[in-house]
Parts: sequence; structure tokens; C-alpha cells
Amino acid sequence: MIKNDLYLRALKGETVERPPVWMMRQAGRYLPEFMEIKAKYDFFTRCRTPELASEITVQPIRRYGMDAAILFSDILVIPQAMNIEVEMKPNFGPYLPKPVRTQQDVDNVIIPDVTIELDYVMQAIKATKELLNDDIPLIGFAGSPWTILCYCVQGQGSKNFDKAKQFCFTNPVGAHQLLQKITDTTIAYLKEKVKAGCNAVQIFDSWGGMLSPVDYQEFSWQYINQIIEALKDDAPVVAFGKGCWFALGEMAKSNASALGIDWTCSARNARYLTGGNITLQGNFDPSRLFSPPAEIKKMVHQMITEFGKDKYIVNLGHGILPNIPLDNAKAFIDAVKDYHV
Repeated sequence: MIKNDLYLRALKGETVERPPVWMMRQAGRYLPEFMEIKAKYDFFTRCRTPELASEITVQPIRRYGMDAAILFSDILVIPQAMNIEVEMKPNFGPYLPKPVRTQQDVDNVIIPDVTIELDYVMQAIKATKELLNDDIPLIGFAGSPWTILCYCVQGQGSKNFDKAKQFCFTNPVGAHQLLQKITDTTIAYLKEKVKAGCNAVQIFDSWGGMLSPVDYQEFSWQYINQIIEALKDDAPVVAFGKGCWFALGEMAKSNASALGIDWTCSARNARYLTGGNITLQGNFDPSRLFSPPAEIKKMVHQMITEFGKDKYIVNLGHGILPNIPLDNAKAFIDAVKDYHV
């Protein structure tokens, strides 16, 4: 039994004393204790070494006492397992030396045995569960198939993922084959994560907002929904699409337990577009954590009032930035714990 099950209760839509709180990318680069580990080990070594990944996962919990931990890992471990080379270049980000650009490239992509290729993730989950001692839930995650395709085809980060879109629109058959391979791998991966001990999973569609509403349904949402359908009986699934407010109505009809909201969509609009019945998560602008702590506290209380304390998980509208002052991150978490109606 999880001692603090506030996050899991909010996912079920139960009445809570206060909403739970955690921060996307909370395990990482804004913490000095993380930077010490970063100085010694490269990115994928940190992901692949269970004792490092588990230590990084619990660092923010020790410091701030969030209501949920999210496993330190990366969405790009999936393409790596699928026979696609991925490097993490310092001060550059992900780099794929041989991007998927042709039908032959798609044919060369494998659906791996995740129990072998991604066993290090499962070991990290088990190590993390030991450290957490059932105090709070552990969240596992994956990128959406569309977001993974963006990196696989573009070969790196991008402002518009023009090559990824060109690939989808000139070779839709190949694009859908690649998306299905990623989807099948992701379903197997998330199922194993739940078996290893994750209490909930989140799908990050970081680049969904790059697509028009019609293209979003075709190239992103239908694949996310396959994942939700496959996982819904195993664990709660949270779907987060950055810039995807236009799809919230459709997403709310799914079997997702919660939907993540970015900071460009107001609480009122998010509740309206989703019909008011599904748990929402978000949506503080990560850059607003540069505001003075007293102002952060006021804004967080306002945000909770606007979303309502039930069927709500307090979070940022995207990942925490690396240069956020520690006291400001603390102010964000403490503001939620101080909240009372």
C-alpha cells in the first residue's frame, strides 16, 4: 500500500483534502545534487545504470516532498531499443546520425524484446521502489509515437519538425508503419514498467502541437489512444499533449485517467473543452518559477482555485527549466501543501 496515495486518488477523481503536486522533469538538471552526478557520467550512462537512475529519481523527493516521483529516464530509449542510434550531445540535445528517411529505413526498424533491450529501465524501477519504500507512487513514462517519429526522422530537435512532417505527407504508408512499430514497442514497454512497479504512466506528446487538428488525429492521437486502450486495465494513464488544446474534447472521450494541460490553455477553457469530468494536470508556466516565491505562492493558489481542488493534479505546463532557483521550486511545492479551501 502506498502511504501517500493523494496522486492516485486524484487520478480516480476522488475527493481530496488538497490536490497532489509534482513537477515534470523534477528529477534533474535544476538540482545541485543532480549536477554532481552529471559531472561524472554521460546522459545515457545515467539512464542505463539502475542505481544512478533511482538516486536521481528520489533526489527531488528528499528535497521537496512531492506527492509522486517520476522515473529518471528518457523518451529516446525506445528508438535505441528499436535499432535506431541515438546520441545525446552536450549543449545540443538528441542527435540521430542515421535518421529514418526512406521506406528501407522503416523496414530496418525492429520491434524489440523490451524485456531484454530495456531491462535496465525495469531494474531502475525496482531500485527506485526500494528507495521510495511505498511512501509515494512512481510514475513511468514514454513519448508519444508521433513525438518519437519526429526525432527519428528529423534526426535532432527542431522548431517545426519540417522533415518529419514532409516524411508523413509524402510517404504516409511508411509513416504509419513506423508509428505502429513505435506504438507496439511502447505498449510492451509500459506494460513491463507497470509490472516492475510503476503505479501510473504518462505519455508525453511534446510535439503534437506541430500538427493541424486533422493531422493530429491521423498521425498522433489514434496511436496514443491505442496505448491508452492497451494499458487502461493495468494502470492509470495520463496523456499530455503540448499545444494540443484543440484535441482536448476528443482526448477527454478516451479511457485516459487524466489529461495534462500546458500553460497556454486557461483552467476554465480546459475544463470546458474536456466536459468537466476528467482529472486535469498542469499548468503553471515553467518560466513563472522565476517570479519571487511570495508571488509564486499566490499564483499557485489562484491556479488551484480556478481548476478546483478535486480531479486536479498540480504541475507545470511543461518541464522545469534548468536555471530555476531552488527556493522557487520549493515555493511551488509548498504552496500546494499550504492550500486549503
